Amino acid sequence: MAILDRYGRPVTGIRIALTQRCNLRCLYCHREGEALERGEEMTPEEISRIVGLASDLGIRAVKLTGGEPLLREDILEIVGGIKREARVDDLSMTTNGTLLAEYARDLKASGLDRVNVSLDTLDRGTYERITGSDLLEEVVSGIEEAIGAGLSPVKLNMVVMRGINDGEVWRMVDFAKGIGAVLQLIELEALFNNDIYERHHADLLGIEGELERLSIRVEVRPLHHRRRYFLRGGGEVEVVRPMHNSEFCMNCKRIRVTSDGKLKPCLMRADGLVDLIGPMRDGASRERLRAAFLEAIGLRAPFFSDVAEMGCPGHPSLDQRWGGPAPPRKNSK
Repeated sequence: MAILDRYGRPVTGIRIALTQRCNLRCLYCHREGEALERGEEMTPEEISRIVGLASDLGIRAVKLTGGEPLLREDILEIVGGIKREARVDDLSMTTNGTLLAEYARDLKASGLDRVNVSLDTLDRGTYERITGSDLLEEVVSGIEEAIGAGLSPVKLNMVVMRGINDGEVWRMVDFAKGIGAVLQLIELEALFNNDIYERHHADLLGIEGELERLSIRVEVRPLHHRRRYFLRGGGEVEVVRPMHNSEFCMNCKRIRVTSDGKLKPCLMRADGLVDLIGPMRDGASRERLRAAFLEAIGLRAPFFSDVAEMGCPGHPSLDQRWGGPAPPRKNSK
């Protein structure tokens, strides 16, 4: 049975950043809420142990993230170790897809269940504008390999941005339907970069209305109350509204682990971190480590409750909470 936080929200999932390293520099990247300083990455054994502790508390859904998790040379060892050592019902990964073609089949063989791939556009020039890299073909190949390997479902994460890719939504719907993937339309979030948000935020309400008109069925997922549209003639689209709203926060079921082994109760806050890897490396007992988990879960609070004092929607003080502004983008080909 899942443990509840003090607001009565069940914690059923854990999102683990394996690294801060990434080979792309996406316009909207929030770095999983981590500051710029890079601590020592966790070992595969430490990651498996953390997942084991989480599973003892009823947390059985695990998402591996980054940075870019496939930059870890030991990624197959990490996936295999989690599957062997912990009770996990759903083991998934979020990746930018640039290395996925190489790893897809081995990831499946190691125990990965499914994968989310960032794909904001099918236009090569737009892709380079968003990511700083000319790697669109590699991503599409990775998606095809993931589907062929049996990772299911493959979800395509499209962050919709006004003036950049908002004209491609229906092309992406058709693409996802054609290859048998689920499209996730993600509304741009007001996090640390006010300028990006103000210039490129696109409200998805109009698109949702059209999706509902085209659907034979609409479901509301428990996670964040996301709406899932099942289209007539096939195809599935999920809409992810911005996390800076009360409905999103009150239906959040996740706790996070930073790449250097700290429990993070909320993506959008840097305070309240609970060190887990330090005590683990010092030989702390299982009871002491469990207590750290319970402490972090006890610190979970809906972020929207203090949005007003932060000046929503721009959140101007998030730079201070996260330890500095976003890093500059670099072109890399």
